[in-house]
Amino acid sequence: MSSLKEITSFEGWEEHVSSLPPSTLLVVSFHAPWAAPCAQMATVLSTLASEYPVTGPPSTSWVSINAEELSDISEAYNVTAVPFLVLIRNGEVLETVSGSSAVRVRNAIESHASKTGATAIADNGPVARGDNTAGEVATEEDPEKKKQELFRRLTDLVKAAPVMLFMKGTPSEPKCGFSRQLVGILRDNAVKYGFFNILADDEVRQGLKEFADWPTFPQLWVAGELVGGLDIVKEELAGDADFLKPYSVKANGDVSAAAS
Repeated sequence: MSSLKEITSFEGWEEHVSSLPPSTLLVVSFHAPWAAPCAQMATVLSTLASEYPVTGPPSTSWVSINAEELSDISEAYNVTAVPFLVLIRNGEVLETVSGSSAVRVRNAIESHASKTGATAIADNGPVARGDNTAGEVATEEDPEKKKQELFRRLTDLVKAAPVMLFMKGTPSEPKCGFSRQLVGILRDNAVKYGFFNILADDEVRQGLKEFADWPTFPQLWVAGELVGGLDIVKEELAGDADFLKPYSVKANGDVSAAAS
């Protein structure tokens, strides 16, 4: 399966681009370490990349770039906010996606990516193409396998940051009162956290209810474990005022790092 590769220098970027054949779809994710949605997007892209087999020549290539450290590259693609996705083939920009909508990112990639990778693997394998294709279809339609893949994705998502908030909307634009209150609690306690807008990905929204055995949102996760919703968080803080202190940026002397 494909994976997301971090490009750390301009030379490394040029070398990678020059190594790709014209037919390869290059998926470029621009990020910044201080932006909480970028952690979410990295997990989304890693999960998407794993759905595409490694072929020869490669049908897709997935790279991640720090927009601030490699500003020459980000400026070349007019990156003014992160996360920012650029889809390139043969030097031509096919599409860009600004923001953390997993649905928009998936749709953009699927609309441009070649879907022949699995067939190419089958042609090179020891089994007949017809048999393998049938197996591929069966796998895609197997609800249990799809559920397992979703749960693997959710396992990664809840651990994307030490404190993860699954909410309706974003911290700057909450879409429900409970989410707004929980964002306020995290801000008041100067907690550095990642977040996932469950309104942008219905698969995550529905799957997380079963995965967590918790039917409502927002949900707060700490160290990969579910704390609960707004009421539970309030109860935890009422019983222990220092409940969130280990995750406070004040304790680490970096107040500016809290999500806002």
